[in-house]
Amino acid sequence: MTQLPELSLSRQEIRRMIRQRRRALTPEQQRRFGQQAAARMLSFPPVVMTHTVAVFLSFDGELDTQPLIEQLWRAGKRVYLPVLHPFSPGNLLFLHYHPQSALVTNRLKIQEPRLDVRDVLPLAKLDVLVTPLVAFDEGGQRLGMGGGFYDRTLQNWQQHKIQPVGYAHDCQLVEKLPVEEWDIPLPAVVTPSKIWEW
Repeated sequence: MTQLPELSLSRQEIRRMIRQRRRALTPEQQRRFGQQAAARMLSFPPVVMTHTVAVFLSFDGELDTQPLIEQLWRAGKRVYLPVLHPFSPGNLLFLHYHPQSALVTNRLKIQEPRLDVRDVLPLAKLDVLVTPLVAFDEGGQRLGMGGGFYDRTLQNWQQHKIQPVGYAHDCQLVEKLPVEEWDIPLPAVVTPSKIWEW
């Protein structure tokens, strides 16, 4: 765990520090941690019992989601990926993702499925939403990249009956994050070594 001087670092400084730590992992560590976290996620009861799982395509040193996606497919789960909403800035759509899906690079330089309305799944029909994060703390608070996409998506997760779960390297755990009123804490985070639940 990263010991931080009690809330003395800004959110931006925490992002910079944790992203550097993440990017410093070797390709071998990334591969091993991706496999370990995928196996742990596949044993997480909400994922075991579900049919639809939204994941994300990792970049910038994030925990590799490819092993998770492949294991979800093998387990017969329907996988969905986030797409920037074309008409509602700051919001996400979730599109069905399969081995033949065509990917495009969005304005944030992140790969996403080519938008096809036939592949869109309404948020309320998702069972599990695997969320990226830059850092998380021992209370389940999540710090994202700063765009607010997932905070907006998670706003009414209990109402939609979605199970959100963060997906991160162990090195992304910090003691305590500075919290803003719009931040949505997570009920669970899966790392290569542990399933955290609050």
